[in-house]
Amino acid sequence: MYDDKELKEYRDLLPQPTHFEEGFDWKTIIGAVFIGFLMMPGSMYLQLVIGTGIGPAARWVTIILFAEIAKRAYTELKQQEIFLLYYMAGAAMASPFSGLLWNQYLIQSDAAKMLGLTEFIPAWVAPAVGSESLLQRTFLHRDWLIPILLLVGSQIIQRVDHFGLGYALYRITSDVEKLPFPMAPVGALGTMALAESTEDKKTGWKWRVFSIGGMIGLVFGAVYVLFPVVSGLVFTEPLRIIPIPWADFTRSTEKWLPAVATGIQFDLGLMFTGMVLPFWAVIGGLMGLLITVVANPILFEHGILHRWRYGMGTVDTVFANNFDFYMSFGIGLGLAIGIIGVWQVAKSFGKGSSGVGYRALFTTNKARGDINFWVSVAIYVVSTLSYIAMCVWLVPNFPWIFFILYGFIYTPVISYITARMEGIAGQFVSLPLVREASFIAGARFFGYQGIEIWYAPIPIHNYGKATVDFREIELTGTSLRGIIKAEIVVFPVVMVASLFFSQFIWQLAPIPSASYPYAQELWHLQALNTLLMQTSTLEGNSLFFQALSGWYVSAGMFLGLIIYAILSVFGLPVLLVYGIVRGLGQSTPHGLILELLGAMLGRYYFLKRYGAMWRQYAPVLLAGFSCGMGLMGMFSMGATLIMKSLGRLAY
Repeated sequence: MYDDKELKEYRDLLPQPTHFEEGFDWKTIIGAVFIGFLMMPGSMYLQLVIGTGIGPAARWVTIILFAEIAKRAYTELKQQEIFLLYYMAGAAMASPFSGLLWNQYLIQSDAAKMLGLTEFIPAWVAPAVGSESLLQRTFLHRDWLIPILLLVGSQIIQRVDHFGLGYALYRITSDVEKLPFPMAPVGALGTMALAESTEDKKTGWKWRVFSIGGMIGLVFGAVYVLFPVVSGLVFTEPLRIIPIPWADFTRSTEKWLPAVATGIQFDLGLMFTGMVLPFWAVIGGLMGLLITVVANPILFEHGILHRWRYGMGTVDTVFANNFDFYMSFGIGLGLAIGIIGVWQVAKSFGKGSSGVGYRALFTTNKARGDINFWVSVAIYVVSTLSYIAMCVWLVPNFPWIFFILYGFIYTPVISYITARMEGIAGQFVSLPLVREASFIAGARFFGYQGIEIWYAPIPIHNYGKATVDFREIELTGTSLRGIIKAEIVVFPVVMVASLFFSQFIWQLAPIPSASYPYAQELWHLQALNTLLMQTSTLEGNSLFFQALSGWYVSAGMFLGLIIYAILSVFGLPVLLVYGIVRGLGQSTPHGLILELLGAMLGRYYFLKRYGAMWRQYAPVLLAGFSCGMGLMGMFSMGATLIMKSLGRLAY
C-alpha cells in the first residue's frame, strides 16, 4: 500500500513552510458569523431536501466575498487568513442541533413502534411521545432542556478534546517518525486555491474554473431544488422535473432481477464527485454493485434473501437484503479491512524513521504554535474521564469497566494505527462493530438490559484523522494559536445558529414530510437499520441476533482478504478493495452510476486534455458546483420563509 501508484501522485506537492502566522483578525470573526447565520440554514435545508448540504460552497463563498472586499479596501488576504477562514467555515457548518431533529423523528417513527422500542428511548435523548414539544414542533420547551444541555456539554468536551490525543499522535507521526502524509498536501492545496481572487486574473485559473462549476450548479439547482420548492408553495404537492432522491426501477425490473434494488440518482453533484474521487475506488464501487446484481437473484432463488417480496421498492429491498445477508457479510468485509490495516501498520514499522529520537516531542516550535506534548496528553486524559463520568451517570446499569477500556485501551490503539495508515498511505482504518460487540457483551455477560447505552457519549474515538488536519495546518504556514482562537470564537456562533435554524426548519413543516423529500424517503430505512441493532441489548431473541450469521461474517472476511491478496500479487490498486466494500454495502446503489460517469470523463477525457493540472481543476470545479447548489438552496429557503410568513397573515 505504501508504494501504490495512485497515491504517489499526491505526495510531495507542497514544501515544508518556514514562516508561520496566526491569521486571526476581525475578518475571521465576521466570517464565522456570516457562515453561521447565512450559510448554515441553507446547508441544513438542502440536507433534508436532497441529502447533501452546501459542503465546500460555504467556504468558497466566504473566501471569495472577503477577498473581493479586501481588494476594494486596497489590501489582500494572506494565505494564513484564507486558511483560517476555511477552517472556521468547516467548523461553523457543523450543525449539532440537527441531531435533535433526527431524535424527534426517531422516537415518533414507525420503525420504533414496529420494533417495540419507543418506550425504551430515554428522555435525555428526546421527549416521550405525546409531549407538547413534539406536538408543537419546538425545542423551546422544558422537555428538551436535558437533551440540549447534554448536547452542549458534549460539544464543549469534543472541541477541547480535538487538541488532545490527535495532536499528540500528530507530533509522534509527523515530527518523530517523519511520515509523508500523502493526502495532506491535497487538502492544503485546496485551501490555498481559495486565494485566487487576490491573484492576477491573467495568470489565475481557479476563478474561471470555479465560475464554470458555479453556473452549472445554479442552473441545475434551479431545476432540482428551486422549482419543486416554489411549486410546493403554490400547489398542494411539489412538482419535480427530476425525481428526488432517485428514480426507482426496482418494481419494473423485479421479474429479471429479483431482490435487486435498481434505479438512478440524477444529482449532478455525484458526477463531479466522481471526478474528484480516486478512480479505482469508484471502479471498485461499480464492481461491488455488479456483484450484488448477479448474486442477489441467486441468493433469492436459494432462499437466503427470503424476506424480499415482489412489489418492494428500493428502501424495503435494501433493508430486507441487509437483514437476511448483507449486514453480516458487510461486517466480515469490514473486519477484513481492519485486519489489512493492522497488518500494514505492523509491516510499515520497518520502513519508518526508527533512527529519529523522541526528543522532537519535547522541543516546541514557538512560531508553529506548538502545544506542550504533556499538555495534549493531559487534555486527552481529562476529556476521556469526562466522557466516562457522563456515561456512568446516564447509564448506571452498564458495567463501567467497559468505559475505561474504550477510553484508555481501544481508543489510543486504533488511533495510532489510523495515524500511521494516514501518514503512510492516506487510508483511514476502522474496526467494525467493536462498540456494538461490547454493548452486546455487556448485555449477555453482565446482565445489562436496555438501549440507553446506544445513545450515551461513550469514549470510543478514532483520533487518527486529526493528524492529517494538523499536518494541513502546518503546510499552510498557519500557527496553531490562530486555530485555538478560531475555535473559541466559532463555538458560540455554531451553537446559537444551529439551535435557531433547527427550530425554524422544524416549524416550517414536520420532519420528515413531503417538504423534505430526502428525509421522507431515506430516514425510515436509516431508522430501521439503527434500531435493529439496538434490539440486541434487550432480553429475548432480538431481531439483531436473527439477522446476524457467523457463516456470512466469515464469508465476508474471507472474501475481503482474498481480494486484497489477489490485488497485491498482481500489483493492482488496493483502493479497489475499499470501493468493492462500498459497493457491496448497498447504501447508495443508485448514485454509483453518475459517480462512474464522472470518473470515466475525468480519467479518459479531461485528464488527457488538461494533463496533470486536471487533478487541481476537479476539486475547484466540484466546489463551484456545490456553491451554485448551495446558493439555490438558500434562495429556496428564503422563498419558503416569505411564502410561509405571508400564509400566516390574517386578512
